[in-house]
Amino acid sequence: MAWEIAAELESLGYLVRVAATETAGLEAARSEGAELLIVDRMLSGVDSLSMIETLRSEGIQIPVLVVSALATVDERIRGLKAGGDDYLTKPFAMGELAARIESLLRRSSGARATILRVGPLEMDLIERSASRGQRVLDLLPTEFKLLEYLMRHAGQTVTRSMLLEDVWHYRFAPQTNLVDVHIGKLRRKVDGPGEPPLIRSIRRSGFMLDVDN
Repeated sequence: MAWEIAAELESLGYLVRVAATETAGLEAARSEGAELLIVDRMLSGVDSLSMIETLRSEGIQIPVLVVSALATVDERIRGLKAGGDDYLTKPFAMGELAARIESLLRRSSGARATILRVGPLEMDLIERSASRGQRVLDLLPTEFKLLEYLMRHAGQTVTRSMLLEDVWHYRFAPQTNLVDVHIGKLRRKVDGPGEPPLIRSIRRSGFMLDVDN
């Protein structure tokens, strides 16, 4: 189910990371850039409400959507009291899941940044739109995820392996030009005629979003 959810959200343009254990979930939640958590009540045989309580005790206020087959009123109350922001019972439609996520992100927009701004680039994580100055960028879902990743790592060299793992979720680095092809397409959209190029190729390393160019 986790991979089905990930595939659905990725088709909508979200950047998704799947964590199979409580430890991995805590690590992902603590990482910089996480915008929302979807937490299954029974994660590797443990009640993951303890994970949510740990995050809240650490002052981490990322919106949490709890999904569970435990559908009683008492169980929903437990989930919310543990720090969950919403509770969705199984089985559920993917459309409802997406709607709940959008609602949580809108609700948290006052407390958390949902607009990324790097140099002349601006990205709206709710509307899934991006622009350079006054020019709207017509991005495909994968291009949106790729640009978001570069913006979150602006000024840093990101390797092909990093992009394959974090954007495409490969667990190994196959011999492929997948990254270069998508970077090329993204570059043609981001760097328009007469505009200073923002996406740089770093020889033998990877790529960089260079807003100081």
